[in-house]
Amino acid sequence: MSDAIERDTVSMYFVRAAVARLTLPQRERALQAAGIPLPLLQADAARVPAPAFSALWLAVAREMDDEFFGLDHRGMKVGSFALMCQAVINCENLDRAIKRMLRGFSLFLDEVHGELVLDGDDAVLRVHNRIESPEMRRFADETFLILTHGLMCWLIGHRLVPRRVDFAQPRPAHASEYTLMYSQHLRFDAASTGLRFDARALSAPVVQNRASLQQFLRTAPQSVFLKYKNEDSWTARVRRRLREAADTLNWPGFEAMSAALDTTPTTLRRRLDAEASSFQGIKDQLRSDLAIDRLCHSSLSVDDIAAELGFADASAFHRAFKRWNGLQPGEYRARRLRATTDN
Repeated sequence: MSDAIERDTVSMYFVRAAVARLTLPQRERALQAAGIPLPLLQADAARVPAPAFSALWLAVAREMDDEFFGLDHRGMKVGSFALMCQAVINCENLDRAIKRMLRGFSLFLDEVHGELVLDGDDAVLRVHNRIESPEMRRFADETFLILTHGLMCWLIGHRLVPRRVDFAQPRPAHASEYTLMYSQHLRFDAASTGLRFDARALSAPVVQNRASLQQFLRTAPQSVFLKYKNEDSWTARVRRRLREAADTLNWPGFEAMSAALDTTPTTLRRRLDAEASSFQGIKDQLRSDLAIDRLCHSSLSVDDIAAELGFADASAFHRAFKRWNGLQPGEYRARRLRATTDN
């Protein structure tokens, strides 16, 4: 089981938010272009392969001529992100690149902009957002952080580890996604949304060039929102252990997992809870991710997939997959196949 499977799924929350401002015909075209079955939107716990979400982002941008999902009334026309990348590629260091990047966003957007401030030993990338709708304001903050943090990491050639990420909104149901994307150190209901990191990173040199930029843009937006995920959280550690166990078809229980991580069940439960996560939730998400990959990219029967994922019988797998994704596994495979072959 490859690392690509491990990291390549996206929460249904982001799919719904991405298509929320499309008309019904636009929504149907965008989902079809991404190979995402329309009924999947009704499944709260469903996830989609990252390449599908990347294709959806591009399809929504084409439908709206807006790479920022129609969140800002000015809009960010298709090609704006590439233009901004070209503008920062020749900057000497991260400090200058961030400042130029933020100037670019201020030209493309009217209601959302960022500023870079110093706070003691920390640098803070702060988001200012005047969008009225709470749902749109949250997704705009999320999209702005995804674009800026992903570009910052790529420019210096490695993950920029946030010391803390603040969100101006209350903790959402999908808060565990923030842990995977950024950090286990999160704060909600903050005065403003912002990403806090070691100020010494501002002197890091920009290591990319025109050739590497072309490759980065060819794989965007997936190269932006997935490549530099947080691998140090307790959630990520548990998931890695479970993935390793899946290779041997020997799924551990919670106590065995605690022992493998050199901690007690009580401590592990507390640490996962602090990250808005749980052992069963991580296990279910990994099984769902692996099942989706097998259904989309292999000819294995549903019974064989059920056995590989540690289910005692196929009926238990059918019930679990329907609970996770809103469709039976066979129906998911058929709809996904139809969606991709129709493009």
